[in-house]
Amino acid sequence: MALKDLFTKNQTKKKKYATIPTEAAKSDVPEGIMTKCPTCKKIMYSKELSKNLMVCLHCGHHFPMNAKERIDSFIDEGSFEEINENMISKNPLNFPDYLEKLEKDRQKSQLNEAVVTGIGSLGGHKLVVAIMDSSFRMGSMGSVVGEKITLAIEKADELGVPFVIFTASGGARMQEGALSLMQMAKTSVALKKFSDNGGLIISIMTHPTTGGVSASFASLGDYNLAEPGALIAFAGRRVIEQSIREELPEDFQTAEFLLKHGQLDAIISRLDMVEKISTILDIHQPGGELA
Repeated sequence: MALKDLFTKNQTKKKKYATIPTEAAKSDVPEGIMTKCPTCKKIMYSKELSKNLMVCLHCGHHFPMNAKERIDSFIDEGSFEEINENMISKNPLNFPDYLEKLEKDRQKSQLNEAVVTGIGSLGGHKLVVAIMDSSFRMGSMGSVVGEKITLAIEKADELGVPFVIFTASGGARMQEGALSLMQMAKTSVALKKFSDNGGLIISIMTHPTTGGVSASFASLGDYNLAEPGALIAFAGRRVIEQSIREELPEDFQTAEFLLKHGQLDAIISRLDMVEKISTILDIHQPGGELA
């Protein structure tokens, strides 16, 4: 496949699933059986939504995915090996109730931190992957998140394999102050070293990717990609409008807006993600089109 054809839209006809279109029907079934799309307002079976990778069967809205769902849908079955899974955050600034909040998030998300890193394969290509999970402290970037991502980049460099990251974050973690902000520089330096050594970096921004994460490692890929409709921003919309005293476009800070203005290479549906990323890896492997 030529590189120019890589991001063309997949015209495969989508499979139709049974849905229940009315609010009245929703009230007749147990909670959790049905899910309502926030974009098109249609109601569908939650199981069918899950089978469709948490993409609305009607309008293509991309619901959030947790790290486990992302690994199951993206990495070759049975190939994922988690690394640095036992790293946990401390409370260096003695921020009130911070440790208690971390513990609640660990119980709720079944994760130790807001990013999962590991070694796996995609389409037979070995890679290192980092997957941020917004269910843990809204995916905020603290010192452990930055350290785990940095160690994952260094592992990819050591193994000589591509580094793929899925970002989902509310930005830097305020409870860790400057230690959180330092992760922007640390991860960026690690990516620069990896790139200088010939490493391939693929960044996939999901909803939302904001603050210090969008301003550092999320935007430093050789390929900067995004899922449809993802919010990608540094400062908040209202802050910008109040600063420049202008009303911003309706689609401002969406993946579509960023693509139109040259800040993304492509927007890829989750349904096409495995195929498209596999093709990129094919192109860059030894003997491939861009190797």
